[in-house]
Amino acid sequence: MLSQNIAIKVNSQLISNICTDALSAEKYYYFIRLMGRRASHVALECALQSHPNMVILSEEVAASKLTLYDITKQICDAVQARAELGKYHGVILLPEGLIESIPEVYALLQEIHVLLKKGVSVGSISKQLSPWASALYESMPPFIKKQLLLSPESDESAQLSQIETEKLLAQLVETEMETRTKNGTYKGKKFNSVCHFFGYQARGSLPSKFDCDYAHALGHVSYHLLAAGFNGYMATVTNLKNDVYKWRCGGAPFTAMMTVRRLLRGPGSSLIGKPLIHPVAVDLKGKPYELLLRDAEKFLMDDLYSNPGPIQYIGSGSDNKTICLSVEDQDYMGRVKELQAYLEQVRTIVKPGCSQEVLKAALSSMASVLEILTLMSPAVKGSITGHV
Repeated sequence: MLSQNIAIKVNSQLISNICTDALSAEKYYYFIRLMGRRASHVALECALQSHPNMVILSEEVAASKLTLYDITKQICDAVQARAELGKYHGVILLPEGLIESIPEVYALLQEIHVLLKKGVSVGSISKQLSPWASALYESMPPFIKKQLLLSPESDESAQLSQIETEKLLAQLVETEMETRTKNGTYKGKKFNSVCHFFGYQARGSLPSKFDCDYAHALGHVSYHLLAAGFNGYMATVTNLKNDVYKWRCGGAPFTAMMTVRRLLRGPGSSLIGKPLIHPVAVDLKGKPYELLLRDAEKFLMDDLYSNPGPIQYIGSGSDNKTICLSVEDQDYMGRVKELQAYLEQVRTIVKPGCSQEVLKAALSSMASVLEILTLMSPAVKGSITGHV
């Protein structure tokens, strides 16, 4: 199984090499699509390590409801601003899930998937789309049209690894820059792009020292969970930013992490519930994202490219953790206060007079939380047992 840690280390070095090449050639913009179907953690961490000029996160696009035009304009404005400084190169990172975060493209994909499930042939789909979806589809380059028509995955998402979002954006930016040149609003050199997809390059890498320690710990925990008769649990290791001997091991029931996704099989059909583990998206209020925002303008204009180098197995660099992991827990008391705020909200909602449904949901959720905390903390386990 490919670890996120090793993917980040390998991709960060590759991105850094491309940054160096961009600075040397001084005439290409590199669009790099990275792994990250539902969340942009890999793109965020790679950006913090290699300092590309831009990174567009799926969570940002979804939160701001940015359209394809908005994203294109954002990149074009950056290209033009850099051109005014005599810079005609750059590196832009994109997660592969970005395309589904764009509202109008997501809606188009949903229509296509419904028609595919109804057995409509690929050649006839464009004629059966709604007017606005048809207009959007027809505006796409031929290669994207073909990729959008691919059958969806088992979780109803598009085949994101097969949709070349980086090439789509590069082409849209090139078209817009040509338009600006004709209108006289852009007077710089011709825009040139090179596209990459880093989806498989990390597969052949040796595991990092962190991965070896982490895998060993997870295997050890899994054995003890099985020996104790805890079926349906996922082995967990926390406190990872500290030394290995300070890691804390435990287990969490899969059901506590699951939600039910409601799927509509087609117009007029009833919703079908499908259980799944909800992905953890990049927290746009979290420390790692704040760190990126703090330096985003400098990364964009000043070419502060950084190269973390290859994976190390001995020496000081061998124990380096990811930046996101190192900074996310720094505000410990802030997170305690956040938890207290949540508990106060629960106290406000669940009180005498609340509905039976609310009470049942609260009891079920709290039981799951207590079960997880009991496994993670011996002290909690003892106090709960004693109380009972």
